Amino acid sequence: MPAPKEPLPDVEVPLSEDEPAQLADRIEEELVLLARNVDILERLSQSPPIGIIRLSEALRLPIHKTRYSLHLLEREGVIQPSADGAVVTDRAREFWATLNRSLESMTTVIQRLKARAAEHEERQPPGRKGY
Repeated sequence: MPAPKEPLPDVEVPLSEDEPAQLADRIEEELVLLARNVDILERLSQSPPIGIIRLSEALRLPIHKTRYSLHLLEREGVIQPSADGAVVTDRAREFWATLNRSLESMTTVIQRLKARAAEHEERQPPGRKGY
């Protein structure tokens, strides 16, 4: 059995109370949630069934975050509850294939955005103010 992968750390985006979250920050938070869901699905695939408390301890996640991810995975139809804990369904294979395609597409978009951001970062700001 392959060694378990280290889960990605939760990223907290520091914001002051009056500062709205930036678009990129919200997208990053969603990616962190996706990574957590993937960690949970991988763990369930390796040793089903497993209860929420054991799963939370194994992945070093708070129970409320584990519960929320289990809810999202169940809503997607890739896991289902059982008397002994959550188990992976047959739809998990489809989930992995879709995830892989989506990540490939996102990678392309991210690479383009990084190049554009670097280009703008190096530019001198225009000499005018306002619109």
